[in-house]
Amino acid sequence: MVEYDGATTAAYLHDKNSAVAATWIANHEKAPASTDLTRLNSGRAPVMPAGHVKHPDGRPVLEPDRLRAIWLEEGDGVAILENGELLAVIPGWSDMSKGMPGYCRDVIGQTPFGWSLDDAMEGLGPRVEQAARFWRWRADHDAWARFQQAALGHLLGKLGPGARYWDGYRNYTVLSTIGMCSQRMPVVEQLREDVSPEARIELAIATTMPSTDAARIFLWLAQYPWREVTWFGPGHSLRWYHEPATFPLGGGNAGVLLLDEPAALLGPEACDLSGFTFAGDAVRWLWVVPISERERLLARERGSASLVTQLAAQRRNWVVG
Repeated sequence: MVEYDGATTAAYLHDKNSAVAATWIANHEKAPASTDLTRLNSGRAPVMPAGHVKHPDGRPVLEPDRLRAIWLEEGDGVAILENGELLAVIPGWSDMSKGMPGYCRDVIGQTPFGWSLDDAMEGLGPRVEQAARFWRWRADHDAWARFQQAALGHLLGKLGPGARYWDGYRNYTVLSTIGMCSQRMPVVEQLREDVSPEARIELAIATTMPSTDAARIFLWLAQYPWREVTWFGPGHSLRWYHEPATFPLGGGNAGVLLLDEPAALLGPEACDLSGFTFAGDAVRWLWVVPISERERLLARERGSASLVTQLAAQRRNWVVG
């Protein structure tokens, strides 16, 4: 939301309930020498002090039809353009509760209300350009068909023709999502300097259950990173959102463990699905292994390696069913 109150313009990024990040964008009156605390304490947007603004006498009110928002590819941040030029960015790491505002073109230096976009253009400029390319790709009517063909071709090369569930060398079915890797996951950039090996995933499950039953787990997991603004990586565990009796993979379980190398558990030689790339990033397949709530808590308290060791000692199989 970009909001003008007569004296200033600011941008806010909201979650389901409230504003979680913000940046000052412009003063429309003469800048004060210092912060107006009375204005802040009344809950109004700040007027930027003169020492931190490029237009100390204020600038004209922004015209709404000249503004455009571009969501960053990960979906947890947004850029605002004015007449096609970058005006402000609220990246995923901006957080009002931590005193980390967004970035604006007209800010000088760093303030609690906004940081200089000029000082961050080396990193943020390419991010916004990448986001624009991503959304143009998404808007291309032929994009999904081309992506699907490439992803299916990769899986067929690794697994063989689809629907051959009992083919003499594999007595289980491999199910995979197709499409998660077409969009980078949120939050990874806050944890890794080079997100390329981590940002794109697909999920897979090896199972002897009926495919239509087991595949229901993907209805929950496939949208999860963007819905909950998080990411999936090796060793991550998640709690099923509903009653345990409704858990698609059954067996008294109530959550999942995600593994990139399931061979640590009992079972046949794991399928190597690596080798697929999208937008220059390697795609990692994470295998879904059902776990109980007690096991999930163990992973949270002691780490996923401890849980994998325990599951291996119990001769737990990575093939579900």
